[in-house]
Amino acid sequence: MAEQIKEREQWGSRWGLILAVAGNAIGLGNFLRFPVQAASNGGGAFMIPYFIFFLIVGIPLMWMEWGIGRHGGKYGHGSAPGMFDVLWKNKIAKYFGAIGLFVSTIILIYYTYIESWTLGYSFLSITKSYFGLENFEAMKSFLYGYQGREATQYFNGVTIAYIFMIITFAINFWILYKGISKGIEKLAKIAMPALFIFAIIIVVRVITLGTPDPSVPENSVSSGFGFIWNPDFSKLGDPKIWLAAAGQIFFTLSVGMGTIHAYASYLKSKDDIVVSGLSTAATNEFAEVVLGGSIAIPISVAFFGIATTTAMAKGGSFDLGFASMPLVFEQIPFGEIFGFLWFLLLFFAGITSSVAMGQQVIAFLEDEFGMSRKKAVLSLGFAVLLAVQLVVFYLKFGFLDEMDYWAGTFGLVVFAFAETVIFMWIFGAEKAWDEMNEGGDIKIPRFFFYIMKYVTPLMLFIVMMWWLINDAIPILLLKGVAEENLIYVWGSRIFMIIVFGTFLYLIHIAWKKKRMRNGLSN
Repeated sequence: MAEQIKEREQWGSRWGLILAVAGNAIGLGNFLRFPVQAASNGGGAFMIPYFIFFLIVGIPLMWMEWGIGRHGGKYGHGSAPGMFDVLWKNKIAKYFGAIGLFVSTIILIYYTYIESWTLGYSFLSITKSYFGLENFEAMKSFLYGYQGREATQYFNGVTIAYIFMIITFAINFWILYKGISKGIEKLAKIAMPALFIFAIIIVVRVITLGTPDPSVPENSVSSGFGFIWNPDFSKLGDPKIWLAAAGQIFFTLSVGMGTIHAYASYLKSKDDIVVSGLSTAATNEFAEVVLGGSIAIPISVAFFGIATTTAMAKGGSFDLGFASMPLVFEQIPFGEIFGFLWFLLLFFAGITSSVAMGQQVIAFLEDEFGMSRKKAVLSLGFAVLLAVQLVVFYLKFGFLDEMDYWAGTFGLVVFAFAETVIFMWIFGAEKAWDEMNEGGDIKIPRFFFYIMKYVTPLMLFIVMMWWLINDAIPILLLKGVAEENLIYVWGSRIFMIIVFGTFLYLIHIAWKKKRMRNGLSN
């Protein structure tokens, strides 16, 4: 029996949709991860493989996910299991969709806590709570104390962080409760313009800093831009640079987790996805390359020099954003205002991404189980609130890092590879091509057909195998994990297995109930 086309909730406006999907893509990585990746992987030379992968992986996946989502939405599906079941008439198809639900849910759990740090630090900035700390080590100790990673003189446990986590959680699920047009779309129309305004204000301030200390002329904003953008072409021969660029494109566009599917499922069947998808990708790239590349690294070099900035960046994106940036804010006029804007910018970037992760799971519960939105939001909210406790209290033991690798890194590539094969090879490349172009304001150039069918899946397979061999196997074997952390890392793995198994079971139950309702046998 063929799937019946169903009427579903829709976006209030095309502009709201583009802002929402762009908000899904624009996250903390645009402003923290990208500049670190660029600076440490050949500077301007990094942008060559970066834009190549943007063309052969990023944009094709963006269009494919819009196409899969809109097509699935016509049949009443807002999540990957139902969409894959429509595309591939096979008993196992729907179970591949569990990967998308798993990835979104796991990332949502730990992202809720990370996102809350930005809200907390916006408060700590405006109240000058960290002002007076004189060096990077002191600021890093302040951060680790806030996160609960170590006992410090600055915080008595994670009480403050926990309060902001609860506030962040409540805001996320209130928005999800309000629905697509009244919740997510309204958030995007407020948060996205504010994000860009805040970012532009900070970029202007960075550019006008010049050389903060004339006695050290090499420490300047121009040196900072040179550090991140001057090309070192000798590094192009290193395959790790190309894989780093591929990975960054993956993370920045939020492909490979099913969130774009969910958003696109609320489109009308003839709504354009060609220009909308391209606009979303372009908006994200502007935020990342132009704005993200003009803040953290240049301002850090201007105040601390290239050597110190390099050392800070090696500590990771969070050390750069939450330790070096506050040191800068201490030293400039109205630093508390700029600090507040910086961290609020990051909060807006985070929340527009996290609600997208939640929406896919809510759509799954609504569409496949017939739950009301209220019940679906409460069910997911209760589960996330319980699970995030593990992240908050076991952060220092590597619990979050383990989740981030398997869901936030490797899982993305596995899911993207699966959806590409299902859409372009099993559903059929020509049918997929027609679906993506249907209702388009323009037509996708034909050469992308061959990129989507051959190049994109091949690149995803190569990246997946590279990460499996070079990263996944050492991580799987727990190499480098401190003995006292082993039980927590295993706990993280067991927790993720339970989550994935739960989604497989829920999918089985949902389709079993459908067969019973329809009087069908599988």
